[in-house]
Amino acid sequence: MKIDPSKLDWRDAHELLVGAVLPRPIAFVSTIGENGVNNVAPFSFFTSISVKPAYVGFSVGRYREGRKKDTLVNIEFSNDFVINIVTEELIDAMNQASKDYPSDVDEFKEAGLTPVKGDLVRSPMVAESPVNMECRLVQIMQFGEAPRINNFVIGEVLRVHVKDYLWMDNKIKADRLKAVGRLGEELYCRTTDMFEKKRPLTL
Repeated sequence: MKIDPSKLDWRDAHELLVGAVLPRPIAFVSTIGENGVNNVAPFSFFTSISVKPAYVGFSVGRYREGRKKDTLVNIEFSNDFVINIVTEELIDAMNQASKDYPSDVDEFKEAGLTPVKGDLVRSPMVAESPVNMECRLVQIMQFGEAPRINNFVIGEVLRVHVKDYLWMDNKIKADRLKAVGRLGEELYCRTTDMFEKKRPLTL
């Protein structure tokens, strides 16, 4: 099978990419709106970009009619956001937060989550997440044609909050984090089936 993504409609191209690029980490992004309402939503087109400076990025799609999602509107207002790592314990709350709510609805309340004030940004952190990254907006890039536009949001990580039980030998212990990954369709995966493979020595 050979597939040319440019010849597919938006939905089929989307399914092709999300079925091939996996497992994908989930950016559970929390923001605050100009109206003072808290927002939290999951995005699985998410990655780290750079270490020094510490940059991360995630992609935000638009609604079918081209309207911006609240997460993007809020980031454009506050110039900051928080990425909260999704664990097995948070999967139901994350799924509830993926619903499309009006902008005047506090999604923390809808998902049963607790907002916590960050140290350096206005956007709230998710208290239930064991890792929170306070980010300052660096750049918003735009791709695609209306109405199916995607924006890639790049942020500088100003501070990372890590629960003590995860931190050992100056590292986050992956086996304790129990992060959840996104697959294609409506599937997710756990990160509990791990194996080690050491890199070859450099001569």
